Amino acid sequence: GESVLLALLFGFLVGGVTSGVLGGLQILARPAGGDLDRWTRLMLSLGAGIYEELLFRVLLVGALAAAARALLGWRPVPAGAAATLLGAVIFSAFHYIGPYGDRLQLYSFVFRMVAGLFFSALYLTRGFGITAWTHALYDVSLVLFLAA
Repeated sequence: GESVLLALLFGFLVGGVTSGVLGGLQILARPAGGDLDRWTRLMLSLGAGIYEELLFRVLLVGALAAAARALLGWRPVPAGAAATLLGAVIFSAFHYIGPYGDRLQLYSFVFRMVAGLFFSALYLTRGFGITAWTHALYDVSLVLFLAA
């Protein structure tokens, strides 16, 4: 229930923030992997939500925050905020790497960066399960409703 609602609201919320940041610039990019069949894209979408949340929220943001506290002596809130911001940039950049990576565009980069901030906030307030399921359901909705 909760993740379904959050996945539905996610695109509107993150898209609205992204358009606000970029002054209304909006480009709908076709998702990567268009040469794969629909079932393969669905399975990749489900897996990506789980994998990316484990990698970027649990491991990366957690490690960055711990490093900022241990190495720089930062307090937990500034360390967590900096880790969340840097993690969001890395999360966005990750989508442009490799043979199935998207072509770099300003709108999609900022959208994914804002998405990383959203998912980090969701992870910190609702935990891994809700965040991973929300991410997976959003990705699946792109395959079902936007991809041919």
